[in-house]
Amino acid sequence: MTKSISRASLLKPEFYNRDPRRVARSLLGKLLIRQTPRGILAGRIVETEAYLGNDDAAAHSAAGKTARNSVLFGPPGHAYVYFIYGNHYCLNVSCLPDGVPGGVLFRALEPITGIEQMAEARGVDLPEKPELRKLSILKKISSGPGRMSEALGVTRARDNDKSLVSARSDLRIVDDGYRVRRVVVSPRIGIVKAADHPLRYFIAGNPFVS
Repeated sequence: MTKSISRASLLKPEFYNRDPRRVARSLLGKLLIRQTPRGILAGRIVETEAYLGNDDAAAHSAAGKTARNSVLFGPPGHAYVYFIYGNHYCLNVSCLPDGVPGGVLFRALEPITGIEQMAEARGVDLPEKPELRKLSILKKISSGPGRMSEALGVTRARDNDKSLVSARSDLRIVDDGYRVRRVVVSPRIGIVKAADHPLRYFIAGNPFVS
């Protein structure tokens, strides 16, 4: 179990004010937290994808700034949420200086805290006894961008443009000291444009990678 989340360090704007490729790799192992009235939900970030802005055909910012993608052009460390396939939300974080587009997509989490509440949000039937919770069941909670967003209650109306670098935010990312031993880099998945670019990052051997 991770050390107390209350003692973990909140990631600052400077962390995100960098090339999305560096941010995507550095986010692996960090904890994504949702504060709820029923308690804290937390998952370890195990898979990300970088999107590079105007020169990246797969990035939402490639066609220029619009009302929909304006967060990607704003200050670093803010949530960019979009709806896809008519049934789920995807969570991203803005990178680079204010005015320069770039972002990182969160693809998968390893559930750490508040697992029961996350499973409930996902409609996953979770055995009461932890020893009976098979990996195949736990993966249904937050392995994949749509699943993890649903588990944390992420929606565009609730979270788009929300600061992830404010201690007062109910959605934030912290560093609890976890160290990632090996990172695998691969082409992005689930896209058509610029799909061959090696911009997907995940923790080697982690079973919660999508």
